[in-house]
Amino acid sequence: MIPSANNDNYALISLKETCALTSMSKTMIHKLRTEGRFPVHVELGEKRIAFSRAEVRAWIQQKLAARAAA
Repeated sequence: MIPSANNDNYALISLKETCALTSMSKTMIHKLRTEGRFPVHVELGEKRIAFSRAEVRAWIQQKLAARAAA
């Protein structure tokens, strides 16, 4: 089965798009990745990474849920 372009489970987004989606800088995303507190990236090449859109959205939802629970 070929994944649909509209299916977030298969969509990859660039670091730049990830920054826009989370409202965080590249530096902050790298820091959180290093600490294991952000979704793991997908290597696309030697100097190119991407993130799963679904995983980034789930991470955002966890942040919102934690805020609501506080």
